[in-house]
Amino acid sequence: MFLSTMSVVIMIIASIVVLIYILLLLASKKYDYLIEPLTGKEWMLKEVYGPGFLICDLIKYDYTSKTERTRRRDLGLLYDARYTDYYLRVCAAQRIALSLLIVVFGFAIYGFINEVMILFVMLIFGVAAFFYFSNLQTDQIKKRSDIYLSDFPDVVSKIALLINAGMILKEAWVRVAETGDSPIYKEMQKTVFDMENGMAEVDAYYTFGTRCVIPEIKKFSSTLAQGVVKGNAELVSMVQEQSAEIWLAKKHRAKQQGEKAGSKLMIPIMIMFVGILIVVIVPIFANITA
Repeated sequence: MFLSTMSVVIMIIASIVVLIYILLLLASKKYDYLIEPLTGKEWMLKEVYGPGFLICDLIKYDYTSKTERTRRRDLGLLYDARYTDYYLRVCAAQRIALSLLIVVFGFAIYGFINEVMILFVMLIFGVAAFFYFSNLQTDQIKKRSDIYLSDFPDVVSKIALLINAGMILKEAWVRVAETGDSPIYKEMQKTVFDMENGMAEVDAYYTFGTRCVIPEIKKFSSTLAQGVVKGNAELVSMVQEQSAEIWLAKKHRAKQQGEKAGSKLMIPIMIMFVGILIVVIVPIFANITA
């Protein structure tokens, strides 16, 4: 009798939750203009972000907290810094809306199959989705940084070679920027665009380092900016020295990644070992008890 009463209560709650969600969807149509510009895989199911925007406005979501300031900085690195306020709102709406959708979906499934465990699992998925999308920008920056570091030694070597051959830094930068289309080359192309539109060469290099975040690239951009000030003669030796350091760092990083891969292999090995022990020991105990 208790279980049937509990089922009725959950069914009532489920109906209320689904009804509220439908009302939120209808009331959030006014936020369609914020959703329309979003493109790319990171904005999955963007059509349901409306309730997230509405909830943020209703609860007067605080975009000035320490966490949000950190997220604002990350978004400024991933997207145009002029639109960080917009993307900050979108990210808040995204994690709230998708988490809510999973929870509502769980209640809807419960209404069909009447299984509490399914509802419990969907609630866990909803919480997990909230934390996943909360850390999404940090993960994106980390992945992008790994791509930057893989191409960075080649970029530095090309610039060092062209400068050593007598080409001035700005021309060498433009020439190298046109040789690839990976993220770091695209950032170099943005720097070229900045310089062509009036930004001082020194400021453009510093901005490049700031966008890329990585300490090695920041150091390199600072070296280039100092070289512009001091003159091309010292710049050649400075860039060549840093090129050697960067290649050495890449070898060290490759060694570390190899060690990490080896340690990750220990997990499936241990699982296989436990499985073998079970296969061997269980029949032995079965024969003893028999």
